[in-house]
Amino acid sequence: METEYDFSNARRAKDVPHLAALRAKERGGTAPKQRISIMVEVDVLDAFRQKALARGVGYQTLMNEALKQAIDPASAPVTLGQLQAALSQWSHNSTSTKQS
Repeated sequence: METEYDFSNARRAKDVPHLAALRAKERGGTAPKQRISIMVEVDVLDAFRQKALARGVGYQTLMNEALKQAIDPASAPVTLGQLQAALSQWSHNSTSTKQS
């Protein structure tokens, strides 16, 4: 075994298709991502960072989820308000059925 290795001609894992696929699978996703630069208001960025910290995920992950939900609102998770409304309706229906 050599004591030093020359990596000057090495390729990054993202540039090797099967390694890039493994990395994507490890991260729980398969969709390729594109690095971009955007300008967002400071308070928006702070809010995402705070929520991300509370959930134990990266703020960019939360921003990506929010963008996906904006594209397809039907894929958005159920909100607390929606859950409360559904439970209220279910409770109302179940008490009406018992009284009949």
